[in-house]
Amino acid sequence: MVETAHRSQNTHFPEDYFLKFPTRSIERDRILAAIDVGTNSIHMVVAKIQPSIPAFTIIDRQKETVRLGDFCEKTSCLTQDAMDRGVAALKRCQQIAISLNAEDIVAVATSAVREASNGTAFLEQIKTEVGLSVNLISGPEEARRIYLGVLSGMEFQGRPHAIIDIGGGSTELILGTGQPHRSLSSTKVGAVRLTAKYITTNPVSDLEFQYLRAYVRGMLEPPVDELKSYLQPGESLSLVGTSGTIERLAALIAQEKLGIAPEPLNGYQFTLKELQALVNRLRRMTYTERLAIPEMSARRAEIIVAGSVILLEAMKLLEIDTLTICERALREGVVVDWMLTHGLIEDRMQYQGSVRQRSVIKTARKYQVDFSHCERVAGFALSLFDQTRGILHKSDEESRELLWAAAMLHNCGHFVSHSAHHKHSYYLIRNGELLGFAETDIEVIANIARYHRKSFPKKKHDPYRSLPSKHHRQQVEQMSAILRIATSLDRRRIGAIDRIRCEYDAAHSELSLWLHPSQPNDSCAIELWNLDYKKDWFEAKFDVQVKAKLES
Repeated sequence: MVETAHRSQNTHFPEDYFLKFPTRSIERDRILAAIDVGTNSIHMVVAKIQPSIPAFTIIDRQKETVRLGDFCEKTSCLTQDAMDRGVAALKRCQQIAISLNAEDIVAVATSAVREASNGTAFLEQIKTEVGLSVNLISGPEEARRIYLGVLSGMEFQGRPHAIIDIGGGSTELILGTGQPHRSLSSTKVGAVRLTAKYITTNPVSDLEFQYLRAYVRGMLEPPVDELKSYLQPGESLSLVGTSGTIERLAALIAQEKLGIAPEPLNGYQFTLKELQALVNRLRRMTYTERLAIPEMSARRAEIIVAGSVILLEAMKLLEIDTLTICERALREGVVVDWMLTHGLIEDRMQYQGSVRQRSVIKTARKYQVDFSHCERVAGFALSLFDQTRGILHKSDEESRELLWAAAMLHNCGHFVSHSAHHKHSYYLIRNGELLGFAETDIEVIANIARYHRKSFPKKKHDPYRSLPSKHHRQQVEQMSAILRIATSLDRRRIGAIDRIRCEYDAAHSELSLWLHPSQPNDSCAIELWNLDYKKDWFEAKFDVQVKAKLES
Protein backbone atom coordinates (compact mmCIF):
# COMPACT_ATOMS: atom_id res chain seq x y z
CA MET A 1 0.00 0.00 0.00
CA VAL A 2 1.32 3.41 -0.98
CA GLU A 3 0.30 6.78 0.41
CA THR A 4 1.52 10.15 -0.87
CA ALA A 5 0.14 13.65 -0.76
CA HIS A 6 0.47 16.77 -2.86
CA ARG A 7 -0.95 20.28 -2.42
CA SER A 8 -2.77 21.78 -5.39
CA GLN A 9 -0.99 25.11 -4.83
CA ASN A 10 -3.75 27.61 -5.48
CA THR A 11 -1.24 30.43 -5.76
CA HIS A 12 -0.38 32.54 -8.77
CA PHE A 13 1.85 30.93 -11.36
CA PRO A 14 5.26 30.23 -9.74
CA GLU A 15 8.30 30.31 -11.97
CA ASP A 16 8.83 26.56 -12.31
CA TYR A 17 5.18 25.56 -11.74
CA PHE A 18 5.67 21.94 -10.78
CA LEU A 19 7.80 21.33 -13.89
CA LYS A 20 10.91 20.26 -12.04
CA PHE A 21 13.50 21.94 -14.23
CA PRO A 22 16.74 19.97 -14.16
CA THR A 23 19.62 21.53 -12.29
CA ARG A 24 23.09 21.74 -13.74
CA SER A 25 24.65 18.31 -14.00
CA ILE A 26 28.19 17.21 -13.25
CA GLU A 27 30.65 19.40 -15.17
CA ARG A 28 31.80 16.93 -17.79
CA ASP A 29 32.09 17.36 -21.53
CA ARG A 30 29.13 16.09 -23.53
CA ILE A 31 28.90 15.09 -27.20
CA LEU A 32 25.68 15.86 -29.09
CA ALA A 33 24.69 15.40 -32.73
CA ALA A 34 22.11 17.82 -34.17
CA ILE A 35 20.48 17.10 -37.53
CA ASP A 36 18.41 19.43 -39.72
CA VAL A 37 16.23 17.54 -42.22
CA GLY A 38 15.65 20.39 -44.67
CA THR A 39 13.93 20.87 -48.00
CA ASN A 40 17.13 20.67 -50.03
CA SER A 41 19.71 19.07 -47.75
CA ILE A 42 20.23 17.10 -44.58
CA HIS A 43 22.84 18.75 -42.37
CA MET A 44 24.40 17.45 -39.19
CA VAL A 45 26.75 19.05 -36.72
CA VAL A 46 28.43 17.13 -33.92
CA ALA A 47 29.14 19.40 -30.96
CA LYS A 48 31.42 19.02 -27.98
CA ILE A 49 29.63 20.75 -25.12
CA GLN A 50 31.58 22.18 -22.20
CA PRO A 51 29.03 22.79 -19.43
CA SER A 52 31.52 24.55 -17.16
CA ILE A 53 31.75 27.54 -19.54
CA PRO A 54 28.97 26.89 -20.87
CA ALA A 55 29.80 26.68 -24.57
CA PHE A 56 30.15 24.20 -27.40
CA THR A 57 32.54 23.54 -30.27
CA ILE A 58 31.63 21.94 -33.58
CA ILE A 59 33.86 18.90 -34.02
CA ASP A 60 32.32 17.45 -37.19
CA ARG A 61 29.87 18.31 -39.95
CA GLN A 62 27.99 16.25 -42.49
CA LYS A 63 25.87 17.55 -45.36
CA GLU A 64 24.03 15.69 -48.11
CA THR A 65 21.76 17.10 -50.80
CA VAL A 66 18.73 14.82 -50.78
CA ARG A 67 16.18 17.16 -52.45
CA LEU A 68 13.17 16.29 -50.33
CA GLY A 69 11.47 19.36 -51.78
CA ASP A 70 11.13 17.72 -55.20
CA PHE A 71 7.47 16.91 -54.56
CA CYS A 72 5.27 14.78 -56.75
CA GLU A 73 3.16 17.54 -58.32
CA LYS A 74 -0.05 15.46 -58.50
CA THR A 75 -0.09 14.31 -54.88
CA SER A 76 2.07 16.89 -53.01
CA CYS A 77 3.94 13.88 -51.60
CA LEU A 78 7.61 13.38 -50.98
CA THR A 79 8.80 11.06 -53.74
CA GLN A 80 9.94 7.59 -52.77
CA ASP A 81 13.37 8.28 -54.28
CA ALA A 82 13.74 11.41 -52.14
CA MET A 83 12.66 9.55 -49.00
CA ASP A 84 15.10 6.73 -49.74
CA ARG A 85 17.89 9.28 -50.21
CA GLY A 86 16.89 10.86 -46.90
CA VAL A 87 16.92 7.56 -45.04
CA ALA A 88 20.32 6.65 -46.48
CA ALA A 89 21.74 10.06 -45.51
CA LEU A 90 20.38 9.78 -41.97
CA LYS A 91 21.92 6.33 -41.58
CA ARG A 92 25.30 7.79 -42.47
CA CYS A 93 24.78 10.70 -40.08
CA GLN A 94 23.87 8.25 -37.33
CA GLN A 95 26.98 6.15 -37.95
CA ILE A 96 29.21 9.23 -37.80
CA ALA A 97 27.55 10.43 -34.60
CA ILE A 98 28.00 7.03 -32.96
CA SER A 99 31.64 6.88 -34.03
CA LEU A 100 32.20 10.21 -32.27
CA ASN A 101 30.54 8.92 -29.08
CA ALA A 102 27.53 11.21 -29.24
CA GLU A 103 25.35 10.59 -26.20
CA ASP A 104 22.27 11.87 -28.03
CA ILE A 105 21.14 12.58 -31.59
CA VAL A 106 18.51 15.29 -31.93
CA ALA A 107 16.91 15.61 -35.37
CA VAL A 108 14.34 18.13 -36.58
CA ALA A 109 12.41 18.28 -39.83
CA THR A 110 11.23 21.53 -41.39
CA SER A 111 9.32 22.89 -44.38
CA ALA A 112 9.28 19.99 -46.87
CA VAL A 113 8.22 17.37 -44.32
CA ARG A 114 5.76 19.80 -42.68
CA GLU A 115 3.90 20.34 -45.93
CA ALA A 116 4.11 16.94 -47.59
CA SER A 117 0.93 14.89 -47.37
CA ASN A 118 3.08 11.84 -46.54
CA GLY A 119 5.45 13.66 -44.17
CA THR A 120 4.35 11.62 -41.16
CA ALA A 121 4.82 8.39 -43.12
CA PHE A 122 8.36 9.50 -43.95
CA LEU A 123 9.12 10.08 -40.27
CA GLU A 124 7.76 6.62 -39.49
CA GLN A 125 10.00 5.15 -42.20
CA ILE A 126 13.00 6.85 -40.60
CA LYS A 127 12.02 5.49 -37.18
CA THR A 128 11.67 1.95 -38.58
CA GLU A 129 14.73 1.84 -40.82
CA VAL A 130 17.16 4.08 -38.92
CA GLY A 131 15.86 3.88 -35.36
CA LEU A 132 15.94 7.68 -35.17
CA SER A 133 13.08 9.87 -33.93
CA VAL A 134 12.83 13.08 -35.97
CA ASN A 135 10.90 15.98 -34.44
CA LEU A 136 8.70 17.86 -36.87
CA ILE A 137 8.78 21.55 -35.89
CA SER A 138 6.60 24.48 -36.90
CA GLY A 139 7.87 27.52 -38.79
CA PRO A 140 7.93 29.79 -35.71
CA GLU A 141 9.69 27.07 -33.69
CA GLU A 142 12.26 26.76 -36.47
CA ALA A 143 12.76 30.54 -36.30
CA ARG A 144 13.18 30.41 -32.51
CA ARG A 145 15.91 27.80 -32.75
CA ILE A 146 17.65 29.73 -35.53
CA TYR A 147 17.70 32.69 -33.13
CA LEU A 148 19.29 30.55 -30.42
CA GLY A 149 21.90 29.35 -32.90
CA VAL A 150 22.79 32.85 -34.04
CA LEU A 151 23.08 34.08 -30.45
CA SER A 152 25.57 31.28 -29.75
CA GLY A 153 27.88 32.80 -32.35
CA MET A 154 27.24 36.57 -32.23
CA GLU A 155 26.93 39.30 -29.63
CA PHE A 156 24.11 41.78 -30.29
CA GLN A 157 25.08 44.12 -27.41
CA GLY A 158 21.44 44.87 -26.69
CA ARG A 159 20.80 46.42 -30.12
CA PRO A 160 18.00 45.21 -32.40
CA HIS A 161 19.01 42.81 -35.16
CA ALA A 162 16.89 41.26 -37.87
CA ILE A 163 17.92 37.73 -38.78
CA ILE A 164 17.05 36.21 -42.15
CA ASP A 165 17.44 32.52 -42.95
CA ILE A 166 16.59 31.44 -46.50
CA GLY A 167 15.85 27.74 -46.76
CA GLY A 168 14.64 25.55 -49.56
CA GLY A 169 10.96 25.82 -48.66
CA SER A 170 10.65 28.80 -46.33
CA THR A 171 12.30 32.00 -45.16
CA GLU A 172 12.50 32.84 -41.48
CA LEU A 173 12.66 36.41 -40.17
CA ILE A 174 13.49 37.11 -36.54
CA LEU A 175 13.89 40.29 -34.52
CA GLY A 176 15.91 40.25 -31.31
CA THR A 177 18.45 42.11 -29.22
CA GLY A 178 20.20 39.14 -27.63
CA GLN A 179 17.44 38.89 -25.06
CA PRO A 180 14.12 37.10 -25.70
CA HIS A 181 13.03 37.46 -29.31
CA ARG A 182 10.62 40.24 -30.19
CA SER A 183 9.28 38.73 -33.40
CA LEU A 184 9.36 35.35 -35.18
CA SER A 185 7.98 34.56 -38.62
CA SER A 186 8.22 31.83 -41.23
CA THR A 187 7.03 32.52 -44.78
CA LYS A 188 6.55 30.00 -47.58
CA VAL A 189 9.15 31.45 -49.90
CA GLY A 190 12.25 29.32 -50.33
CA ALA A 191 14.89 28.86 -52.99
CA VAL A 192 13.76 25.35 -53.97
CA ARG A 193 10.04 26.14 -53.83
CA LEU A 194 10.31 29.26 -56.02
CA THR A 195 12.63 27.65 -58.53
CA ALA A 196 10.26 24.74 -59.03
CA LYS A 197 7.17 26.93 -59.38
CA TYR A 198 8.31 30.03 -61.22
CA ILE A 199 11.53 29.45 -63.16
CA THR A 200 11.22 27.58 -66.45
CA THR A 201 13.54 29.57 -68.75
CA ASN A 202 17.32 29.29 -69.09
CA PRO A 203 18.62 31.90 -68.54
CA VAL A 204 15.73 33.37 -66.60
CA SER A 205 13.62 35.54 -68.88
CA ASP A 206 12.87 39.17 -68.02
CA LEU A 207 9.18 38.35 -67.64
CA GLU A 208 9.79 35.45 -65.20
CA PHE A 209 12.35 37.46 -63.28
CA GLN A 210 9.99 40.41 -62.82
CA TYR A 211 7.14 38.12 -61.77
CA LEU A 212 9.43 36.34 -59.30
CA ARG A 213 10.49 39.62 -57.71
CA ALA A 214 6.89 40.82 -57.43
CA TYR A 215 5.73 37.55 -55.89
CA VAL A 216 8.55 37.48 -53.33
CA ARG A 217 7.94 41.09 -52.39
CA GLY A 218 4.25 40.44 -51.89
CA MET A 219 4.93 37.43 -49.69
CA LEU A 220 7.58 39.18 -47.57
CA GLU A 221 5.80 42.48 -46.99
CA PRO A 222 3.53 41.23 -44.14
CA PRO A 223 6.29 39.60 -42.01
CA VAL A 224 8.63 42.55 -42.61
CA ASP A 225 5.92 45.02 -41.56
CA GLU A 226 5.26 42.94 -38.45
CA LEU A 227 8.96 42.86 -37.60
CA LYS A 228 9.25 46.62 -37.99
CA SER A 229 6.26 47.14 -35.71
CA TYR A 230 8.33 45.79 -32.81
CA LEU A 231 11.05 48.43 -33.20
CA GLN A 232 11.09 51.22 -30.66
CA PRO A 233 11.19 54.87 -31.80
CA GLY A 234 14.72 55.87 -32.74
CA GLU A 235 16.08 52.31 -32.90
CA SER A 236 18.29 51.45 -35.87
CA LEU A 237 18.22 47.94 -37.28
CA SER A 238 21.11 45.67 -38.25
CA LEU A 239 20.77 42.58 -40.45
CA VAL A 240 22.26 39.12 -39.96
CA GLY A 241 22.08 36.46 -42.68
CA THR A 242 22.35 32.70 -42.24
CA SER A 243 21.87 29.61 -44.46
CA GLY A 244 23.73 28.05 -47.36
CA THR A 245 22.14 30.34 -49.95
CA ILE A 246 23.20 33.54 -48.21
CA GLU A 247 26.68 32.17 -47.45
CA ARG A 248 27.16 31.23 -51.11
CA LEU A 249 26.10 34.72 -52.21
CA ALA A 250 28.54 36.25 -49.72
CA ALA A 251 31.34 34.02 -51.01
CA LEU A 252 30.63 35.10 -54.62
CA ILE A 253 30.65 38.78 -53.67
CA ALA A 254 33.89 38.35 -51.72
CA GLN A 255 35.48 36.45 -54.60
CA GLU A 256 34.60 39.29 -56.95
CA LYS A 257 35.80 42.01 -54.60
CA LEU A 258 38.77 40.42 -52.86
CA GLY A 259 39.80 37.69 -55.26
CA ILE A 260 39.19 35.10 -52.54
CA ALA A 261 36.36 34.20 -50.21
CA PRO A 262 37.30 34.45 -46.53
CA GLU A 263 37.31 31.26 -44.51
CA PRO A 264 35.35 31.23 -42.30
CA LEU A 265 32.69 33.60 -43.62
CA ASN A 266 31.39 34.37 -40.14
CA GLY A 267 31.30 38.15 -39.70
CA TYR A 268 31.80 38.94 -43.39
CA GLN A 269 29.70 41.87 -44.60
CA PHE A 270 28.36 42.90 -47.99
CA THR A 271 26.10 45.71 -49.18
CA LEU A 272 22.75 45.89 -50.92
CA LYS A 273 24.48 47.47 -53.93
CA GLU A 274 26.90 44.54 -54.18
CA LEU A 275 24.04 42.06 -53.90
CA GLN A 276 22.04 43.87 -56.60
CA ALA A 277 24.98 43.69 -58.99
CA LEU A 278 25.44 39.97 -58.30
CA VAL A 279 21.75 39.21 -58.81
CA ASN A 280 21.81 40.96 -62.18
CA ARG A 281 24.79 38.81 -63.26
CA LEU A 282 23.35 35.52 -61.99
CA ARG A 283 19.96 35.91 -63.60
CA ARG A 284 21.52 36.52 -67.04
CA MET A 285 23.66 33.36 -66.79
CA THR A 286 22.56 29.99 -68.07
CA TYR A 287 22.51 27.08 -65.67
CA THR A 288 25.72 25.77 -67.28
CA GLU A 289 27.44 29.12 -66.76
CA ARG A 290 26.37 29.26 -63.12
CA LEU A 291 27.59 25.70 -62.62
CA ALA A 292 31.01 26.72 -63.94
CA ILE A 293 31.45 29.20 -61.07
CA PRO A 294 34.16 27.80 -58.72
CA GLU A 295 32.75 25.74 -55.82
CA MET A 296 29.19 26.02 -57.14
CA SER A 297 27.33 22.71 -56.67
CA ALA A 298 24.81 21.51 -59.23
CA ARG A 299 21.86 21.98 -56.88
CA ARG A 300 23.00 25.44 -55.74
CA ALA A 301 23.39 26.51 -59.38
CA GLU A 302 19.73 25.56 -59.93
CA ILE A 303 18.26 27.50 -57.03
CA ILE A 304 20.59 30.44 -56.40
CA VAL A 305 18.73 32.92 -58.59
CA ALA A 306 15.51 32.45 -56.64
CA GLY A 307 17.41 32.53 -53.36
CA SER A 308 19.20 35.76 -54.31
CA VAL A 309 15.89 37.42 -55.20
CA ILE A 310 14.47 36.56 -51.76
CA LEU A 311 17.42 38.20 -50.05
CA LEU A 312 17.40 41.22 -52.35
CA GLU A 313 13.72 41.96 -51.77
CA ALA A 314 14.04 41.37 -48.02
CA MET A 315 16.89 43.88 -47.72
CA LYS A 316 14.93 46.44 -49.71
CA LEU A 317 11.80 45.99 -47.62
CA LEU A 318 13.79 46.17 -44.40
CA GLU A 319 15.58 49.26 -45.74
CA ILE A 320 18.93 47.89 -44.64
CA ASP A 321 22.09 48.48 -46.66
CA THR A 322 24.49 45.98 -45.08
CA LEU A 323 24.25 42.31 -44.12
CA THR A 324 26.55 40.42 -41.75
CA ILE A 325 27.05 36.67 -42.15
CA CYS A 326 26.55 34.29 -39.22
CA GLU A 327 27.47 30.68 -39.88
CA ARG A 328 25.50 29.40 -36.92
CA ALA A 329 21.78 28.81 -37.36
CA LEU A 330 19.20 26.04 -36.90
CA ARG A 331 21.52 23.11 -36.18
CA GLU A 332 23.45 25.08 -33.59
CA GLY A 333 20.13 26.30 -32.19
CA VAL A 334 19.13 22.68 -31.68
CA VAL A 335 22.33 22.25 -29.65
CA VAL A 336 21.57 25.34 -27.52
CA ASP A 337 17.99 24.20 -26.98
CA TRP A 338 19.26 20.80 -25.81
CA MET A 339 21.66 22.53 -23.41
CA LEU A 340 18.81 24.61 -22.04
CA THR A 341 16.49 21.66 -21.51
CA HIS A 342 19.29 19.72 -19.80
CA GLY A 343 20.06 22.54 -17.36
CA LEU A 344 23.46 23.36 -18.82
CA ILE A 345 22.83 27.09 -19.33
CA GLU A 346 21.89 29.34 -16.43
CA ASP A 347 22.90 32.81 -17.62
CA ARG A 348 20.83 35.38 -19.54
CA MET A 349 19.60 32.68 -21.92
CA GLN A 350 17.94 30.74 -19.10
CA TYR A 351 14.81 32.72 -19.97
CA GLN A 352 14.73 30.78 -23.23
CA GLY A 353 14.78 27.56 -21.23
CA SER A 354 11.24 28.22 -20.01
CA VAL A 355 9.94 29.00 -23.48
CA ARG A 356 7.42 26.14 -23.39
CA GLN A 357 5.83 27.34 -20.18
CA ARG A 358 5.75 30.98 -21.25
CA SER A 359 4.24 30.04 -24.61
CA VAL A 360 1.48 28.01 -22.94
CA ILE A 361 0.71 30.88 -20.55
CA LYS A 362 0.65 33.37 -23.42
CA THR A 363 -1.77 31.15 -25.36
CA ALA A 364 -3.97 30.69 -22.30
CA ARG A 365 -4.22 34.44 -21.83
CA LYS A 366 -4.81 34.98 -25.56
CA TYR A 367 -7.89 32.78 -25.41
CA GLN A 368 -9.02 34.27 -22.09
CA VAL A 369 -9.14 31.06 -20.10
CA ASP A 370 -10.24 31.09 -16.47
CA PHE A 371 -6.64 31.17 -15.31
CA SER A 372 -7.16 30.33 -11.64
CA HIS A 373 -9.34 27.36 -12.56
CA CYS A 374 -6.80 26.06 -15.08
CA GLU A 375 -3.98 26.45 -12.56
CA ARG A 376 -5.92 24.38 -10.05
CA VAL A 377 -6.76 21.72 -12.64
CA ALA A 378 -3.12 21.58 -13.73
CA GLY A 379 -2.04 21.23 -10.11
CA PHE A 380 -4.46 18.35 -9.51
CA ALA A 381 -3.42 16.67 -12.77
CA LEU A 382 0.27 16.78 -11.89
CA SER A 383 -0.48 15.60 -8.36
CA LEU A 384 -2.36 12.57 -9.71
CA PHE A 385 0.39 11.93 -12.23
CA ASP A 386 3.14 12.02 -9.60
CA GLN A 387 1.29 9.97 -7.01
CA THR A 388 0.35 7.21 -9.43
CA ARG A 389 3.62 7.07 -11.39
CA GLY A 390 5.30 3.71 -10.93
CA ILE A 391 2.02 2.34 -9.58
CA LEU A 392 -0.54 2.78 -12.36
CA HIS A 393 1.69 4.12 -15.14
CA LYS A 394 5.32 4.53 -16.16
CA SER A 395 5.04 7.82 -18.04
CA ASP A 396 8.09 10.08 -18.29
CA GLU A 397 8.72 13.76 -17.59
CA GLU A 398 7.86 14.63 -21.19
CA SER A 399 4.37 13.20 -20.74
CA ARG A 400 4.09 15.13 -17.48
CA GLU A 401 4.84 18.41 -19.21
CA LEU A 402 2.41 17.69 -22.05
CA LEU A 403 -0.26 16.92 -19.45
CA TRP A 404 0.42 20.23 -17.74
CA ALA A 405 0.13 22.14 -21.03
CA ALA A 406 -3.14 20.39 -21.89
CA ALA A 407 -4.52 21.12 -18.43
CA MET A 408 -3.69 24.81 -18.73
CA LEU A 409 -5.34 25.01 -22.16
CA HIS A 410 -8.15 22.45 -21.91
CA ASN A 411 -10.86 25.09 -21.73
CA CYS A 412 -9.50 27.54 -24.30
CA GLY A 413 -12.24 26.41 -26.70
CA HIS A 414 -14.68 28.56 -24.71
CA PHE A 415 -13.11 31.45 -26.65
CA VAL A 416 -15.06 30.15 -29.67
CA SER A 417 -18.17 28.68 -28.04
CA HIS A 418 -19.26 26.78 -24.95
CA SER A 419 -20.92 24.19 -27.14
CA ALA A 420 -18.39 21.47 -28.06
CA HIS A 421 -15.66 23.62 -26.55
CA HIS A 422 -13.41 20.58 -26.12
CA LYS A 423 -13.31 20.26 -29.92
CA HIS A 424 -12.62 23.97 -30.29
CA SER A 425 -9.79 23.57 -27.76
CA TYR A 426 -8.22 20.94 -30.00
CA TYR A 427 -8.32 23.26 -33.00
CA LEU A 428 -6.97 26.33 -31.16
CA ILE A 429 -4.11 24.39 -29.55
CA ARG A 430 -3.26 22.57 -32.77
CA ASN A 431 -3.04 25.82 -34.71
CA GLY A 432 -1.70 28.03 -31.96
CA GLU A 433 2.01 27.61 -32.81
CA LEU A 434 3.15 26.80 -29.29
CA LEU A 435 6.88 27.47 -29.10
CA GLY A 436 9.37 24.98 -27.73
CA PHE A 437 7.30 21.97 -28.75
CA ALA A 438 7.66 19.66 -31.73
CA GLU A 439 4.61 19.28 -33.97
CA THR A 440 3.91 15.83 -32.52
CA ASP A 441 4.00 17.28 -28.99
CA ILE A 442 1.43 19.90 -29.98
CA GLU A 443 -0.77 17.22 -31.53
CA VAL A 444 -0.62 15.20 -28.30
CA ILE A 445 -1.42 18.26 -26.15
CA ALA A 446 -4.38 19.12 -28.39
CA ASN A 447 -5.72 15.57 -28.22
CA ILE A 448 -5.38 15.38 -24.43
CA ALA A 449 -7.36 18.61 -24.14
CA ARG A 450 -9.87 17.36 -26.70
CA TYR A 451 -10.72 14.34 -24.53
CA HIS A 452 -11.00 16.06 -21.16
CA ARG A 453 -14.78 15.63 -21.51
CA LYS A 454 -17.45 13.88 -23.55
CA SER A 455 -16.32 11.07 -25.88
CA PHE A 456 -13.31 8.85 -25.17
CA PRO A 457 -10.55 8.60 -27.82
CA LYS A 458 -11.77 6.51 -30.76
CA LYS A 459 -10.11 5.35 -33.95
CA LYS A 460 -12.88 6.91 -36.01
CA HIS A 461 -11.73 10.34 -34.77
CA ASP A 462 -9.24 11.67 -37.33
CA PRO A 463 -6.97 13.63 -34.93
CA TYR A 464 -6.57 10.61 -32.64
CA ARG A 465 -6.18 8.10 -35.47
CA SER A 466 -3.56 10.31 -37.14
CA LEU A 467 -1.20 10.29 -34.14
CA PRO A 468 2.10 8.90 -35.42
CA SER A 469 2.56 5.94 -33.08
CA LYS A 470 1.05 3.68 -30.45
CA HIS A 471 3.15 5.47 -27.84
CA HIS A 472 1.54 8.82 -28.68
CA ARG A 473 -1.95 7.31 -28.59
CA GLN A 474 -1.18 5.83 -25.19
CA GLN A 475 0.02 9.24 -23.99
CA VAL A 476 -3.31 10.75 -25.04
CA GLU A 477 -5.34 7.97 -23.47
CA GLN A 478 -3.58 8.00 -20.10
CA MET A 479 -3.09 11.74 -19.76
CA SER A 480 -6.68 12.53 -20.82
CA ALA A 481 -7.90 10.05 -18.20
CA ILE A 482 -5.92 11.89 -15.54
CA LEU A 483 -7.15 15.26 -16.84
CA ARG A 484 -10.78 14.16 -16.59
CA ILE A 485 -10.34 13.42 -12.89
CA ALA A 486 -8.50 16.71 -12.37
CA THR A 487 -11.23 18.81 -14.00
CA SER A 488 -13.89 17.19 -11.83
CA LEU A 489 -12.06 18.28 -8.68
CA ASP A 490 -12.70 21.95 -9.47
CA ARG A 491 -16.19 21.60 -10.89
CA ARG A 492 -17.50 24.73 -9.17
CA ARG A 493 -14.33 26.67 -10.02
CA ILE A 494 -14.03 28.04 -6.50
CA GLY A 495 -11.05 26.03 -5.27
CA ALA A 496 -13.24 23.84 -3.07
CA ILE A 497 -10.58 21.10 -2.94
CA ASP A 498 -7.29 22.14 -1.38
CA ARG A 499 -5.28 18.97 -1.97
CA ILE A 500 -5.58 15.29 -2.78
CA ARG A 501 -3.99 12.17 -1.39
CA CYS A 502 -3.83 8.89 -3.28
CA GLU A 503 -3.94 5.53 -1.53
CA TYR A 504 -3.56 2.41 -3.67
CA ASP A 505 -4.67 -1.05 -2.61
CA ALA A 506 -2.99 -3.47 -5.01
CA ALA A 507 -4.80 -6.52 -3.63
CA HIS A 508 -8.18 -5.11 -4.66
CA SER A 509 -7.00 -2.90 -7.56
CA GLU A 510 -8.52 0.08 -5.79
CA LEU A 511 -7.39 3.69 -5.77
CA SER A 512 -8.74 5.84 -2.97
CA LEU A 513 -8.69 9.59 -3.58
CA TRP A 514 -8.77 11.42 -0.28
CA LEU A 515 -9.94 14.99 -0.89
CA HIS A 516 -9.08 17.71 1.58
CA PRO A 517 -11.64 20.56 1.32
CA SER A 518 -10.54 24.18 1.49
CA GLN A 519 -13.42 25.02 3.82
CA PRO A 520 -14.12 22.68 6.76
CA ASN A 521 -17.92 22.85 6.39
CA ASP A 522 -17.98 22.27 2.62
CA SER A 523 -19.29 18.80 1.71
CA CYS A 524 -17.85 19.16 -1.83
CA ALA A 525 -20.90 17.22 -3.04
CA ILE A 526 -20.69 18.64 -6.56
CA GLU A 527 -17.02 17.69 -6.92
CA LEU A 528 -17.66 14.18 -5.58
CA TRP A 529 -20.60 13.73 -7.93
CA ASN A 530 -18.65 14.98 -10.93
CA LEU A 531 -15.66 12.79 -10.12
CA ASP A 532 -17.92 9.75 -9.94
CA TYR A 533 -19.39 10.75 -13.31
CA LYS A 534 -16.00 11.20 -15.01
CA LYS A 535 -13.97 8.36 -13.53
CA ASP A 536 -14.97 5.64 -16.03
CA TRP A 537 -12.21 6.40 -18.53
CA PHE A 538 -9.55 6.49 -15.78
CA GLU A 539 -10.76 3.18 -14.37
CA ALA A 540 -10.74 1.57 -17.81
CA LYS A 541 -7.27 2.81 -18.78
CA PHE A 542 -5.56 1.93 -15.51
CA ASP A 543 -7.63 -1.15 -14.63
CA VAL A 544 -8.50 0.16 -11.20
CA GLN A 545 -11.55 1.13 -9.17
CA VAL A 546 -11.61 4.74 -7.99
CA LYS A 547 -13.25 5.71 -4.71
CA ALA A 548 -13.32 9.32 -3.58
CA LYS A 549 -13.66 10.37 0.04
CA LEU A 550 -13.35 13.58 2.04
CA GLU A 551 -10.81 13.84 4.80
CA SER A 552 -10.65 16.50 7.44
